[in-house]
Amino acid sequence: MQYHFRMTPPFQSSAAARFLRYVTYDTQSDESSQSYPSTSKQLVLLKQLTQELKDLGIASATIDEYGYVMATIPATPGKEEVPAIGFIAHVDTSPEVSGANVKPIVHTRYDGRDLVLPDDPSVVLRQADNPDLAEQHGHDIITASGTTLLGSDDKSGVAEIMAAAEHLMAHTDVPHGPIKIGFTPDEEVGRGTQYFDVRRFGAVFAYTLDGSKVGDVEIENFSADAMTIIFQGFNAHPGYAKGRMVSALKLAAEFVHRLPRHGLSPETTDGYEGYVHPHTLQGAVERATVKILLRDFNVDGLDDKAKMLTELANEIARPYPAASVEVQRVESYRNMKEVLDRHPEVIAHAKTAIERAGLTPRFRQIRGGTDGSRLSFMGLPTPNLFAGEHNLHSRLEWTSVQDMDKAVQVIVEICRSWAG
Repeated sequence: MQYHFRMTPPFQSSAAARFLRYVTYDTQSDESSQSYPSTSKQLVLLKQLTQELKDLGIASATIDEYGYVMATIPATPGKEEVPAIGFIAHVDTSPEVSGANVKPIVHTRYDGRDLVLPDDPSVVLRQADNPDLAEQHGHDIITASGTTLLGSDDKSGVAEIMAAAEHLMAHTDVPHGPIKIGFTPDEEVGRGTQYFDVRRFGAVFAYTLDGSKVGDVEIENFSADAMTIIFQGFNAHPGYAKGRMVSALKLAAEFVHRLPRHGLSPETTDGYEGYVHPHTLQGAVERATVKILLRDFNVDGLDDKAKMLTELANEIARPYPAASVEVQRVESYRNMKEVLDRHPEVIAHAKTAIERAGLTPRFRQIRGGTDGSRLSFMGLPTPNLFAGEHNLHSRLEWTSVQDMDKAVQVIVEICRSWAG
């Protein structure tokens, strides 16, 4: 099948054409796997990207034992002392929805119509349900066919970085310092930076391409902890249990029941509001476990939530001398703003580049985690840029050809901005 794209002048790129190829690779990660990457099929695309970088003339492109692809575009003459800047995207797709046999469809010159996805006509992309589509009239919208996700998260970012690399290699008149390129596996299962070697990557600052609307720069994210509340009860024969049995399962159920119902939960919060989220309840009479996610934009907020949960658990167990409670708290990740505030230049250059691309910068927070957060605390300050991803992890996932071109243009302008 051939696709014909109507690009928006003056900037055109190969991002959409690349994207349509990349999404046909099944790169779904697996959170239950103990290997790294979690699925070997991710390596197929990672190896392909390594070869494509070499085909562009980037001889330094390599893939390591963990699947990380790294490459360097050398500085243009006279710009060798400019700080090395990196661009990073992940190849894996979410375990939540199938990424096998993705069939992308380009809906040209979108005009607000409903987009019925042909392999399952019950799956319909409607502007009424997707307000961002109102800004896409005249654009070419890419969806899957209705039975899989599309893979825009984050193959949009992958394609945009590749297209920017192609542009820079072909247009040597664009001044820039050393440009580092990185493609990673397993972001969707929270292990995207597990073996990422920041020193070997060689960038001073970096940008992930894994965001949504054009113009967005995500500079904050949740700080996150995981808590486990373990209730220990006392078992006895149920026929002779009066005054003796203490059901840990009932204690755990009461604990969950008494959590706030009208706030502090994912379904009742947005913006800068944090939450506690019990996501797993397992157990029996003798022992029961509640696993909880804690989210807040500052650590003090996490501490307050952890204190509230600990006090509630102890209050529930206190009337029963045979019962006990164990509380475990593990750090997951922290707000990258703590790092980025110390390096305002990385945000300033993104702002300049977005404005040069004819867009309005919007600085946003992420109600979740990001590889950029982990990289920032590993010594590589890394905000997240828009890539044109919408309806992530869904059969209604979509992106725009023109938005992808804008992302490529912003990458190029960031390189130019850092070069002065």
